[in-house]
Amino acid sequence: MSTPTPTPVSPAAPEAPDQPVPYDLIELFFFAYRDFVGDPDRILADYGFGRAHHRVLHFVQRRPGLTIAELLDILQITKQSLNRVLKELVETGFVEQRPGTRDKRQRKLHATAAGRELAVRLAELQARRIGRALEAAGPETAPIITRYLAGLIDPAARRSVMAHLAGST
Repeated sequence: MSTPTPTPVSPAAPEAPDQPVPYDLIELFFFAYRDFVGDPDRILADYGFGRAHHRVLHFVQRRPGLTIAELLDILQITKQSLNRVLKELVETGFVEQRPGTRDKRQRKLHATAAGRELAVRLAELQARRIGRALEAAGPETAPIITRYLAGLIDPAARRSVMAHLAGST
């Protein structure tokens, strides 16, 4: 008895979008992101670090005493992914872990002086790029750009992101 030959399945055609695909904006976003992270990437490479290190260091520096659970919630990554990056940042002296004041099992994260210096150096590079873009667009566009970027965030996460930002200022 022979085995029947499977019939090739053609992928279903995607539903037609309600609006034309804004390829120009999608590609601008890719290029903007490439350059926005490219400046810090070059500096991070000198330390053997990557973008994951940058994200962890950024939030730890901005929120001294952040717990690992809070950082996992912000970054939306697995504990395993965070542990590898955090271990490297601790071992190289950019981040330190301190026990919680009430619960000694809790680990509070703090940037060291070297960690703060690197995080600020990277943020200043990105701030200059943002500043040039806002200057070109007109400073009055900042609230519009903020609403636009917030609109790109998954609606289920938007409220917590905006609350996080409100607590950072």
